[in-house]
Amino acid sequence: MIKQSSYTITKAEMANKKWYVVDATDMVVGRLASEVAKVLKGKHKPTFTTHNDAGDYVIVINAEKVRFTGKKWDDKNYFWHTNHIGGIKSRTAKEQLERQPTAIVEEAVRGMLGKNTLGRKQFTKLKVYVGPNHDHEAQKPEPLKLNV
Repeated sequence: MIKQSSYTITKAEMANKKWYVVDATDMVVGRLASEVAKVLKGKHKPTFTTHNDAGDYVIVINAEKVRFTGKKWDDKNYFWHTNHIGGIKSRTAKEQLERQPTAIVEEAVRGMLGKNTLGRKQFTKLKVYVGPNHDHEAQKPEPLKLNV
């Protein structure tokens, strides 16, 4: 009989999921998004498996206070399509911050998750809020220390 040297979870229900809160004030968007994506995937846990959703929940507050490096406020564009002919639309990052400040963080994190059903399921565990208040006090979120 071969002895298994490492432990892996077989079902996502076996994962002990925690809630974390991150203050995005004066954080660079890409660096914030990569650290949040690691937590959503569960890569910070020793029981990480690529095929299971073992990640934790992340609450990002103060999403309107993130920052970009360089000239990205004017040069970076966000695109979407209206599903009509010729219906491609775009906004600069500065315009996006005025209209939908949470979308900047959400799109950055979504781009760092998998492009499949597991990635979409992991993305639902991200909660982004404008301002310091959020609706998840009952879950008792812990502050998350990021390496940025």
